[in-house]
Amino acid sequence: MKQLTCEMCGSTELVKQDGYFVCQTCGTKYSVEEAKKMMIEGTVEVEGTVKVDSSDELKNLYILARRSLYENYKQSSTWINTNEAVKYYEQIIVRDPNSVEAIFFTTYTGDWKGYSSYRTYNSSMNVMDSEEPLFNYIKENITNPEEQRKMIEVVVAKLSTISRVLHDGYYRDHISLNPLKNNSVEARKEFVKNLGATRDILYKAGDVIINVFGDIYGDIAAKSWDEAIIYHKGLMRFADDEQQNADIIKKYAGKISKYNPSYSLPQQSSKSGCYVATCVYGSYDCPEVWTLRRFRDDTLGSTWYGRLFIRTYYAISPTLVKWFGNTNWFKKLWKGKLDRMVAKLQANGIKDTPYEDKKW
Repeated sequence: MKQLTCEMCGSTELVKQDGYFVCQTCGTKYSVEEAKKMMIEGTVEVEGTVKVDSSDELKNLYILARRSLYENYKQSSTWINTNEAVKYYEQIIVRDPNSVEAIFFTTYTGDWKGYSSYRTYNSSMNVMDSEEPLFNYIKENITNPEEQRKMIEVVVAKLSTISRVLHDGYYRDHISLNPLKNNSVEARKEFVKNLGATRDILYKAGDVIINVFGDIYGDIAAKSWDEAIIYHKGLMRFADDEQQNADIIKKYAGKISKYNPSYSLPQQSSKSGCYVATCVYGSYDCPEVWTLRRFRDDTLGSTWYGRLFIRTYYAISPTLVKWFGNTNWFKKLWKGKLDRMVAKLQANGIKDTPYEDKKW
């Protein structure tokens, strides 16, 4: 005879209560008849004389899935990995194939790191297409205001994770190979289009939140728009129509100000810092340089000798880059050193997320 094991979560802690065996982990109930069949055969008939209350199952699975999401968000609100929740959402889809929530989190599982096959323009479009149905689903199915807010925050954080992985992937795939100098005009346009689509994931998220919920979650929408603006400003150096892009940024800055009156549009990233890193990685706004800029501002800038080093670096590096920045040997010389430094800094907790410089 097999041990009685909950089919929903795999727990063996089932206690008999009021004529049912109740899982102490997820709350799923099994009748005595069902429990006997599970111990004898290891399965429960879905159709026939033995049935499990699917509504209770779904309710419990949603509770477990969302609890996992909220815990992950609480631990790291800037990088959402949904692997733990996905095991519950996969069971939900079996019982409810039309669950928009379950489809979203099983489609965009994990943290998307290393998934080079996802880094396509169509991937960004598919993510954007999922946003309106998902937020409408949340409005209709999660009516508790506190839980509704938490779920919207989690979804925006997940969209931010997806956007960042796609954005960073394009930089690594394209900028590190320096296509803007060595490839065709078409390659440059493709690069700009791909980066723009990753930014638009976050612009659209904020727009949809306002369209679906009104102003009640304007602070969450503003957070999404703010991150999109940071990406957008990094893209400005590659875009052909600078004025059109500046107008879009200004428009969204105005939207943010409605919900955050103290908001001020970040100044265009200064090109007066991180000369060698910018030369090696191809952009002042990419994950590696964001890490180095944080280290410069928060660590080196906190001591007099660190500030002295920064000033010395600023005095020397522009000339080095001017003389040797277009040579392959110079970039190879520095890339390995910078890669190791960036990896060490990130291992010590310095983030690689979008960053605006502190004033010097």
